[in-house]
Amino acid sequence: MNNAVAGFSKLSKKEKINWIAKEYFSTPEEALTIIRNYWNSDEKLQQLHDEFIENTITNLYIPLGVAPNFLINGNYKTIPMAIEESSVVAAASKAAKFWSTRGGFKTTIINTEKIGQVHFNFNGDAEKLQSFFQEIKPKFFTETQSITKNMQERGGGILDIQLKDKRNLLENYFQLHAAFETKDSMGANFINSCLEQFASTLKEQFEDSHLFSPDDKLEVIMSILSNYVPHCLVRAEVSCPIEDLQEKHIPNPQKFAERFVQAVQIAEIEPFRAVTHNKGIMNGVDAVVLATGNDFRAIEAGVHAYASKNGQYASLSHAKIENGIFTFWLEIPLALGTVGGLTSLHPLVKLCLEILQKPSATELMEITAVAGLAQNFAALRSLTTTGIQEGHMKMHLNNIINQFEATEEERHLIKTHFKKTTVTHSAVVEFIENLRK
Repeated sequence: MNNAVAGFSKLSKKEKINWIAKEYFSTPEEALTIIRNYWNSDEKLQQLHDEFIENTITNLYIPLGVAPNFLINGNYKTIPMAIEESSVVAAASKAAKFWSTRGGFKTTIINTEKIGQVHFNFNGDAEKLQSFFQEIKPKFFTETQSITKNMQERGGGILDIQLKDKRNLLENYFQLHAAFETKDSMGANFINSCLEQFASTLKEQFEDSHLFSPDDKLEVIMSILSNYVPHCLVRAEVSCPIEDLQEKHIPNPQKFAERFVQAVQIAEIEPFRAVTHNKGIMNGVDAVVLATGNDFRAIEAGVHAYASKNGQYASLSHAKIENGIFTFWLEIPLALGTVGGLTSLHPLVKLCLEILQKPSATELMEITAVAGLAQNFAALRSLTTTGIQEGHMKMHLNNIINQFEATEEERHLIKTHFKKTTVTHSAVVEFIENLRK
């Protein structure tokens, strides 16, 4: 029976680790060895990592790879990707190479607006509240000037504030719905600071107003940015004449294009397929988001909400054949930053941004969307030609070999055998067992 622990956060790192090892492991020394093996030998660097979060005991490594040959708007990019799943980087690289000889990827920033809200209850005359809001609206801007000054100098700031009546959904519920431009920062702290000041201004002005009777009540519930950013959108696309799609695995480009378009159409109308389809897109998106120190949970939540914007969860990507031209594209909401947060703290994040040639936030939106589209293209190409497992399982072979702690000699024999044999987990296990008999 495990025991509760009091004051865990106040323990030293060594004390925390010792408690974990003794409490949860029959051989504490083995656990301690594993934990210490993943510490960075540079004490200063390890301390930096320790201070990113609370109660740190060690580092969990995720491979950082690169996918080269991405031709984006006429310029070549090598895209860093942090991900643990086999075949993702290989698939992205393959798609990049394919499209580099067919015009490359084209991107467009549709908008960069971000959203924050003050949620509050009001029990009283809604028309009076609307008049009150219009009267005090300028104060929301003036009383946040100390917060917005630096952002305004960079071309950002508060774009607009609206009063929204949501009583049809929840009794007495209203919002201050605000739009922001945060330039190269993701802007979460900036937006939340503005919103909290909005809330203070709203309460103070309400208390001083003569418009309301003593029976009218206003109560702020919370002030918080939204990770749903349907107006912070980027479009990425590829297109070429159908005959240019031809290659080794695509002997009949017309048939391939038709099957590909139908595969996308299935994801547009079938949620069970759409979820897996979009997960493939996010394999590319999340890998870049993580490598560049951005918040992939926020991106995931916003993207999947956007995929449901028409009332049913659907594909983020689309495809068509028109006048002999094959076109494949996606529009995706991405609130990303290249300054602030981990971007200036994590050495590998800084390295990844250097590899990307120090992009602006909008450039990073474009690169990330392209990675998602490339990943989706690679998956759909496999699904509609050779099948998804052939390439994936060959990349997964290393994981199976490592699971069985194969020697160098065994590794060589296994890889040689499966060059011409279908890779399945059971087939690899059987081959290893026969080797060892």
